[in-house]
Amino acid sequence: MSPPLITVVGSVNLDFVATARTLPSPGETVTGATLARYPGGKGANQALAAKRLGAEVRMIGRVGADSMADEALALLRAGGIDLAGVGVDASAPTGAALLAVAEDGENQIVVASGANHAIRPEHLPAVIDGALILQLEIPFDTIEAAVARATGFVCVNLAPAAEIPQAILDRADLLIANEGEADFYGPKLHKGDGLVAVTWGSRGAGLFRHGARVATAEPPEIVAVDTTGAGDTFVAALTLALLEGQAPKEALRFACAAGALTATRAGAQPSLPTRAEVEGILAR
Repeated sequence: MSPPLITVVGSVNLDFVATARTLPSPGETVTGATLARYPGGKGANQALAAKRLGAEVRMIGRVGADSMADEALALLRAGGIDLAGVGVDASAPTGAALLAVAEDGENQIVVASGANHAIRPEHLPAVIDGALILQLEIPFDTIEAAVARATGFVCVNLAPAAEIPQAILDRADLLIANEGEADFYGPKLHKGDGLVAVTWGSRGAGLFRHGARVATAEPPEIVAVDTTGAGDTFVAALTLALLEGQAPKEALRFACAAGALTATRAGAQPSLPTRAEVEGILAR
C-alpha cells in the first residue's frame, strides 16, 4: 500500500533556542544560558514529522529573501519533502521564533511571523488532494481557502488559540488542541461531526466525538529535555495513524508515543522521531 499523501499549509521559522537552568519570571534576567539555532515553525515541524513517520508530504508556505530561509528549510529539503509550494517573499523576513527552554524541558516562545503572514489564498493550488494539515500561524483567509479546496481528510491544529470561523471547525475531520486551547474554544469545539483530540501533556490525550470520549492514551515514561515540537509531532502522528486506518485507541497511543519521543531531544525538527523509533518504544 502506498503511503498517504499529506499537504501541510503552514508556518516555516528559524528557531533561536536559549537553554537555561530555569525560565525567567516577568522582569527577571536569567544568565548562563546556551544558544542554538534550529529549523522550526509549526507547519514545517508537522510536515517533517509526518514524513519521518511514513507519509508522502508536500509543504506550502512562505519564507523571506534572506539568509535565514535556507537554514529554516534545510531539514525539510534533506528529508525529501516536496517544497515546490514554498515561495519567497521579498517584502518580509523569514519567520523566527525565540525560545527559552528550562532544564526540565518546559519552554516559553515568542514568534515573529514575518513571511508566514504573507501566505495568501492565491498561493494555494485550486484543488488540494489527499489529506490536509493546518495550524493557526498563517492568515485565516488562507486557512479558509485551503479547507474549501481540500478534497480529503482535513486536520486543523488549533494553535495558537484564536477566534476562527465555525465553518472551519465544522469541516475538519480532526481538530487538535491542548488543554488550554480546548478551554478557549469551549463547547463549539465539539459541534462538528469530526474527531477532537485534546492533549494533556505528560498525562496523555483524549479523543472525542460530539463531546463523548471515544479513546484515551498515556505517553510512555521519558526524561524530558525539550518539549518544543512534541505537540506538532502528535498532530502529524495522529493524522497519519487515522489515515492508515488505525483504530482510535491505537492511533492515539501511537501519537502520544511519537510526541513523547520528541521531548527527549533538543530542538524541534532535529528531535522528530522516525517510524521505527516510535514502534520500538511502543513495543517496550
